[in-house]
Amino acid sequence: MNKRNQFTPVNREYKDTMFRMIFRDKKELLSLYNAVNHSHYTDAEMLQVVTLENAIYMNMKNDLAFLVDCHLYLYEHQSTYNPNIPLRNLFYVAKEYEKLVTNDTLYSSRLIKIPAPHFIVFYNGVRTQPEMREIKLSDAYYSAEDAPALELKVTMLNINSGNNAELLEQCETLRQYMLYVERVRKYAKEPGFNLQKAVEQAVNECIEEGILSDFLKRNKAEAINMSIFEYNEAEEKEKIRKAEYSVGWDDGWDDGQLFTIINLAHKKYLKGCTICETADMLETEPELIKKIYETIETTETDDLQEIFQKFTAS
Repeated sequence: MNKRNQFTPVNREYKDTMFRMIFRDKKELLSLYNAVNHSHYTDAEMLQVVTLENAIYMNMKNDLAFLVDCHLYLYEHQSTYNPNIPLRNLFYVAKEYEKLVTNDTLYSSRLIKIPAPHFIVFYNGVRTQPEMREIKLSDAYYSAEDAPALELKVTMLNINSGNNAELLEQCETLRQYMLYVERVRKYAKEPGFNLQKAVEQAVNECIEEGILSDFLKRNKAEAINMSIFEYNEAEEKEKIRKAEYSVGWDDGWDDGQLFTIINLAHKKYLKGCTICETADMLETEPELIKKIYETIETTETDDLQEIFQKFTAS
């Protein structure tokens, strides 16, 4: 028994997520694809699911990968914003391509054709994010380049209530998933509700109100376990983020880590991002970004080494 939350903890080896389980169904996945791409396909068998089942990150399986019309799509759900998703997707898509061309030789004089990749993240975390955001691999480079030799762009779509209304209207299951998650969060904050009770209340109400009712009826126990696990994972990541900030602020980051933070903050500063916007994007505290911005403003050049040295000397 977990004394803090007063419920039996979920098996930490459990790897699936609600989003992944719901949209693993080809009909539901096709509906989501149509909503994202403004298409009207009806034959779910046109989708070839190529999700790598052994690809796991932060105790969870990567969500969905599929082929359609000679294109490769990677769909992922996130309850916490992660600026490193392009790098993760780079590793993932490399494994996908390796799998897809396993019967070909890369030393052939014949050009091996591969499906063009598309990377989509469906975000429904509690931290404020725009309706749509493009996250680029090049944002992580130490030095900014106008035309980087290697680029990967991820489109993040905010599916919280009040965002991307057309998308949610076009995909009813995605809309209901959003409503279910909001219901869990609502009860998790209620006095007298531990997490297990909050999730059970949300599941029972959604079944009664026709929100993901068929899915929840068929998979009630599993859905409860998944929701508890995912909620705890999101809370854990937020604690880690705050702990990393505290350690970095009080005791000093590794120079390479700190230089990366300053480099990324510098890019956002040049783009006109506010302190809060940059703090959200980099998942760090506004106080740190404020100090970096002040250092940038009082440094006579845009040389990162000079900014870094001035910051660490202050």
